Amino acid sequence: MIGVTGGLFAVADFRRLWCVGLALFTVRWLEMIAFGVFTYAATGSAFIVSMVTMLRLLPMGLFGAFIGALAERVERRTALLGVVTLLLAGEAALAVSAMTGHLAVWQIALASFINGCGWAADNPIRRVMIGQAAGAERMNIAMSIDVGANNASRMLGPTVGGALLAAIGIQGALVLGVALYGAALVILLRLGQRNPPAVPQTARVLATIREGLVFAWRDARLRGILWVTVVYNLFGWPFTGMIPVIGRDSLDLGPQGVGILASMDGIGAFCGALFMARWSRADNFRLAYVGGCIVYLAAIAAFALSPGFWLASASLFLTGFFGTGYTVMQATLTYRAAPPEMKSRMLGVLSVCIGLGPIGFLLLGGLAEVMGAPWATALCALAGVVVLATTGRVWRAI
Repeated sequence: MIGVTGGLFAVADFRRLWCVGLALFTVRWLEMIAFGVFTYAATGSAFIVSMVTMLRLLPMGLFGAFIGALAERVERRTALLGVVTLLLAGEAALAVSAMTGHLAVWQIALASFINGCGWAADNPIRRVMIGQAAGAERMNIAMSIDVGANNASRMLGPTVGGALLAAIGIQGALVLGVALYGAALVILLRLGQRNPPAVPQTARVLATIREGLVFAWRDARLRGILWVTVVYNLFGWPFTGMIPVIGRDSLDLGPQGVGILASMDGIGAFCGALFMARWSRADNFRLAYVGGCIVYLAAIAAFALSPGFWLASASLFLTGFFGTGYTVMQATLTYRAAPPEMKSRMLGVLSVCIGLGPIGFLLLGGLAEVMGAPWATALCALAGVVVLATTGRVWRAI
């Protein structure tokens, strides 16, 4: 086990940051299924379901660069405590509305946006702290383990969320979310890591952001990394909003069945994270990143057009397994390519590229209204494969 984890769990702050991530990830995936099923049942619109999921990504595009720049001016532990406290308060408000019978789709949409703000802060705050705890030489292993937590939550969150929806209703999923956020807050209070601001408080935020964007554009490695991220989030990631729709309409599954189906992506991703922790080396980082993204997109198309539960499940397992190569390398490559004084800024720029995903959600949601969710999902994924295949000159520098 030490060979896989590189002894990182012996580092107390890494262990605590990993546990916080596991709690945050679990709530994220729990909500994606619970919010999607609730919204589709209330509206019957695949487009609205896609928009609610899209709102979770929108803050990355809007605020990612600002959060990255601001993260260099504050003490990160304090910032992370503030983020988790905000998420806890929002989840508690939703739980109260659900238990009193007043929960509405607009509240779900607002909560998705607020939680997306917390997600946008994860790369430039918590993951930079993970890099500091692990050290640059073990960043790929640290990211594999952290992504493993995310992927474990992709198994646990949808399964538990679907079961709670079927047995209790959405209030059960929300109460569990409150408990997990509360646990994360307690763990953070024990975190020992502190960091002095890397940028003087007097430095202008917009000037800092501009400097980071210019640096990313001029560095061929970072430009390639960010381009693959844009393609993934425009053509691949939006399919997650269609899982409840395809599960219910094409595969005739109930809430619990949809949760089990969605968890297959997490099972594949968890296996992929274990594989990456052992296999990833500097000489195959690009293959894992770009190749993983291409196979991920192809597997999405297979899932969308699957005629039955088992083939759909196998396809989602593949999206998880190969998508992990992309996910692990995304933060790892960016962290390694950025100079020390720009790591938060570059991870903030990365969040902006991830935040372009709402364009993909709008496209996919509109196409789903016209041609149905399965064909729209398959078309978007295959378009992503074509884009990557024809832009090799951009990502070869990785």
